[in-house]
Amino acid sequence: MIDIHAHYDDDAFDDDRDKLLQSLLGEKGVNKIINAGCNIETSEASIRLAEKYENVYAVVGFHPNDAHKMTDDDFEYIKKMLDHPKVLGIGEIGLDYHWDTSHKEIQKEVFRKHLELAVERDLPVVIHERDSIADCLEIVLDYNVKGVFHAFSGSKETAKILLDRGWYISFPGTVTFKNAKHPPENAAFVPEDRILTETDSPYLTAHPFRGKRNDSGYMTYTLEKIAEIRGTDFEHIERITEANAKRLFGF
Repeated sequence: MIDIHAHYDDDAFDDDRDKLLQSLLGEKGVNKIINAGCNIETSEASIRLAEKYENVYAVVGFHPNDAHKMTDDDFEYIKKMLDHPKVLGIGEIGLDYHWDTSHKEIQKEVFRKHLELAVERDLPVVIHERDSIADCLEIVLDYNVKGVFHAFSGSKETAKILLDRGWYISFPGTVTFKNAKHPPENAAFVPEDRILTETDSPYLTAHPFRGKRNDSGYMTYTLEKIAEIRGTDFEHIERITEANAKRLFGF
């Protein structure tokens, strides 16, 4: 299994981070993990984890909720981070109007700067979108970039627009939630060569452990649910999601 999106730098893991990662990357069957940055501090932390663990990698950038804090110097530093051999792309970036809409224009500006950088460096991007799909689509479709919408919760119609432009769709534990509508629909709809899986650890833990701290070991429940929805088996979904992650991120 490849977890294409996690946050093991989060303080939820402060008590057992090393022991947990050693276990996950050992006997628990996790092949690779990509840790996502949200600002300078967490991007640096992601790189440190990637340096410490052979099968941990990083993406770096400014999350939309931190976009209004980004300075020109910060953006130049992000550019330098991209030269690190274990940094695979730019993320997580995007738009988030859920908690605060006072920085919409700044979010858009910072989002575009990261996408322009991705075009310049020919790197994949990891997109965060929450309550902002119309604006997010308007922006990403302006750029010829490759990437993934992580923890995608949009409609099948939106997924089709993205798929037609070459985007990947990533499924976390939400696909297992009993009240989920769009994730199961999309898990049935997205072509085999565009499905990715993630945890967004420590968040979005799969059923029946919803509400507990998430980690990459719980990804088995996500893969099992996708296999059930698609009428196939766990091993098949494991193979195709691994191949897709390697294709997108260039492992």
